[in-house]
Amino acid sequence: MASVKQEDCSQTLGNVIKDEKEENTGVAANHAESPEAQTCISGAQHQEDHKNQQPHHCPLCMKSFKSMTTLKRHMPWHTKDRSYSCGDCGKRFKTSNALTTHLRVHTGEKPYVCSDCGMSFSQDGTLKGHQKIHTGVRPYCCSDCKMAFSRRGTLNNHRKIHTGEKPYHCSDCKKDFSRLGTLRIHQKIHSGEKPYHCTDCIKCFITSAELTVHQRVHTGEKPYHCAVCGRSFSRLDTLRSHQKIHTK
Repeated sequence: MASVKQEDCSQTLGNVIKDEKEENTGVAANHAESPEAQTCISGAQHQEDHKNQQPHHCPLCMKSFKSMTTLKRHMPWHTKDRSYSCGDCGKRFKTSNALTTHLRVHTGEKPYVCSDCGMSFSQDGTLKGHQKIHTGVRPYCCSDCKMAFSRRGTLNNHRKIHTGEKPYHCSDCKKDFSRLGTLRIHQKIHSGEKPYHCTDCIKCFITSAELTVHQRVHTGEKPYHCAVCGRSFSRLDTLRSHQKIHTK
């Protein structure tokens, strides 16, 4: 992958960030059960909390910078060779720690446990993002519809609903997608690839998120709770469908 040119604008940097994020994490970007967005909370306290933050963030290592120029100088570090290869799927990583984290996708190991609901995760960063569901902190607000999100990346993906941007194209069926991760998942439909295997039964899945949801059939885990009647569900979409009963 070509390095980021110093004089390039945000469009080039954005493409590099998208591609690098998908390749560096080795995890599909299509999160099947992202937290439900809520209305943006504005006010003096919110502005005070964020006015001194460094506004330019690297999504690959979470470092923050005061200027876009400094961020662009930092980005080429992420384009270095990846010498650590996964024997299961072939994805490559720059460090042994990154490979170790990725291998949990295949082994199903989830050592990071949420103390509020008991859900477990393969990465510490994913757990921290999940915990914002319980705290209710959603600092990233959409300027078009005022929806708020707990993660910057979720907001960036949401904005494409308003812009209609779909820069990623499937060469097999010509469908267009707003996210590179969604395209990669879609392409597995054509290839027939289902790399995520359930250790309890013979079922296989295209994404790790689908496998995670399926495994609750065996574990009996029901992490989604109705605040009105207390019923619990194994899937977020099932909870949302149930909640409509109370709004009628």
